[in-house]
This record gives sequence, C-alpha cells and structure tokens, in this order.
Amino acid sequence: MNADLSVTGMPTYESRLQHEPRWALAEASRFFEEASALQDTLRRVAQRLDELGIPCAVGGGLALFAHGYRRFTEDVDLLVTPEGLGQAHKGLAGLGYVRLFAGSKNLRDGASRVQIKFLVTGQYPGDGKPKPVAFPDPAAVAVEKDGVRYLSLPSLVELKLASGMTAPARLKDISDVIELIKLLDLAPDFSEKLAPFVREKYSELWRWVRAGPKRFVRPWGDKRLTPQTQPTAQVDAAQREAAELLAAMRADGVVLEPGEGGGGERARLVTTDPAIAKKYDMHEESEFWDEDDEGGGPPPQGAR
Repeated sequence: MNADLSVTGMPTYESRLQHEPRWALAEASRFFEEASALQDTLRRVAQRLDELGIPCAVGGGLALFAHGYRRFTEDVDLLVTPEGLGQAHKGLAGLGYVRLFAGSKNLRDGASRVQIKFLVTGQYPGDGKPKPVAFPDPAAVAVEKDGVRYLSLPSLVELKLASGMTAPARLKDISDVIELIKLLDLAPDFSEKLAPFVREKYSELWRWVRAGPKRFVRPWGDKRLTPQTQPTAQVDAAQREAAELLAAMRADGVVLEPGEGGGGERARLVTTDPAIAKKYDMHEESEFWDEDDEGGGPPPQGAR
C-alpha cells in the first residue's frame, strides 16, 4: 500500500499536510485555535478510552501544546499500559479506527485519517533500548486539562530528554526541552523532579539557555532627554509625560544608554529584569535590527 494512503485508500493526514499547501495552512490555523482535525481526533479517542476505563495520558506535541509550548504536530501520542493497549484495540474496533498495517500497535482514525501512536508503559523512549528511564504508568503521571489527561510536565521533560540523549534522530526532543525552559522560565532546581539519568542534561541545557542575563531594551527617541539633561518645567505636556516615564523607569533600575556621540537619537533604555521589561513594554535586544545593517532598523521611539 502507498505510504501516503491510509487503509481506507484515502490520503493520510500527514500526506495532506505535505502535499496540499493551502489545506495545510488552513489546518495549521485551526490547530492554533484548538479546532483542528488533530485535536478533534484527540478528544474523540480520549473520551472513548475514558468510557472504557482505560488509563491513558497524552504525550508528544499535543502535551507540549497543553503545557504552553504551542508548536504544530501531526499525530496523537497516547501513553497506555500493555493491558490498556490491548483493551484500546478491542474497544476501538468497529468505530472507524484501523491498524496502520497487520500487527501494528498504532491506529489511524478512519474519519480524520490522523495517526494515533501508542507509547507503552515499560518500553523505552528514544532508541528503544533499556535505560534508566522508561515510559511510566499513565495513571501515575497524568494531569487533566479541559477533560483530557496529559503527561505531567516533569514526566514530559524527562521522557523528551531520555529520547533525545539516546537517539540522534530524536534531537528535536532536546530542542523541545530548550523551548520549555525558555517559555515556562523553568528553574534550575526543576531537575530535582527528574530521574537522575537526565538531570545533568537538563542542567546543561538550563545553563545554556540562561547563560548571562538577557538585556531588554526600548528605543528612546527624544534627543532632549538623555543622561546629561534634566526635564524642566518649560517642556510641553508630551515631553513632560515622557520625562515622568523616564524618571519612573530609572527608579525601577532601568538604565538609559546614550547613542553614538552621546546623542539621544539612538539611545536605549535597558534592563535585565524580565518583570520590569514587561511593565514597560521592553523587548529582548536580539529582536531589534542594527540601524547600520542593510535595510536599516526600526525608527527610534519615545514614550507612548
């Protein structure tokens, strides 16, 4: 059978994503609105397994999405016990779920043609070889969100690390952990929630992500308000508002760095405190273009 076709003879979900750009773009948009065929498939199969009393926990990209890392994925990963796997196959039979091929542990939803991959308790992530980290019992690690049970964050990170550490083809799992550290601002002691086998790798990635404090900046375009000048009563209302903002930011520890030659036209307000950066709508320095680069940079802005 053509790998791009399901057992029903229709194109698979992943094949449509690859070969139908317009549909794929629309589907990706629906995904981030949590209304895609993938998420519909997840809700249907999770509800059915719940009705059958089969413990399960969603892993993979959908678990990342649930925990705050919103990236696209193309299949549903479900953690079940060996007994649960057999019960799932039996309970889903006749409901439009079919094996990918004879003897396959994985299924495909005949309606959406989305692939459902089963992760089985006691088996091993990554290269599949025995290691100190194995897929756990879903009942012990599941957390519920909107009626669906997902791998807990520590379990998800632990399995991602064990997979990426042992299978070169699974380096994306390492990348996923890096993004979780960034987006969720995970602490260094989060490693204590993980198996010893992966703790040092987590710490290594955390140090890499957090190497040195990040600088958050806001362009300051008022030439009259620089470290060398003080606002006076003669400035107009807009400048007075800008001066008050500048004073408040300085009081919160924000530094005003002058532009080249001390002029204010390229001055920047700078902090390394994420909370202060959020308060004053400041952004990571790496997000700004250098005005000397080809195409120029964003125009300096004063207070808004």
